Amino acid sequence: MPPKFDPNEVKIIFIRVVGGEVGAVSSLAPKVGPLGLSPKKVGDDIAKASKDWKGLRITVKLTIQNRQAKVDVVPSASALIIRALKEPARDRKKEKNIKHSGNISLNDVYEIARVMRPRSLAKEFSGTVKEILGTASSVGCTVEGSDPKDLQKKIDAGELEVPEN
Repeated sequence: MPPKFDPNEVKIIFIRVVGGEVGAVSSLAPKVGPLGLSPKKVGDDIAKASKDWKGLRITVKLTIQNRQAKVDVVPSASALIIRALKEPARDRKKEKNIKHSGNISLNDVYEIARVMRPRSLAKEFSGTVKEILGTASSVGCTVEGSDPKDLQKKIDAGELEVPEN
């Protein structure tokens, strides 16, 4: 016989989804089915919570307690950068291998670094800023009109002053 269901037990599940879309119920079913939740209802909740991130792949944190699912969006650095580029929403099925060639400001980078700071492995805030600049480089956008790698070198050399927080 399975163990008795504990109503106060909190389960946390992380799922990668495309924002604003109802994902495949078949991928949710093995994760939330055994916990007594309807995969279709959970999929609708995820789509509702992630509609601000339309078309971007994001991680969603499901906190399940007493057969109630609470959905939190946990954005990645690349999703935050692409969102800061303010690109129009695209159709995933038609447009593939998009180049994000936009330009973001240094203040945008600082804002993204503040959001990512709790999950960053860097000791100081400047290290987190450098992580975000590296992500901007791999996404393919520029920062203040220059290559993000150049800004990283300036931070290392002390030419670019990064705020404490």
